[in-house]
Amino acid sequence: MSKRWNYLSIEIKPGMMGGFKNEEVQAELTRQGQLGWELVNIVFAAPLTPAILVFKKEA
Repeated sequence: MSKRWNYLSIEIKPGMMGGFKNEEVQAELTRQGQLGWELVNIVFAAPLTPAILVFKKEA
């Protein structure tokens, strides 16, 4: 039987100058990890747009 997965995407907004605050990203990664989610991808669509953190965990 194959595994089934749940997915979660979270938007991280850039700062005024376009960068991301490391503390904010680290806090979100830690929060989701404690809830059992595993980071599988970070999507950067274009400069000055939000990044999308993509997580998965077994259903």
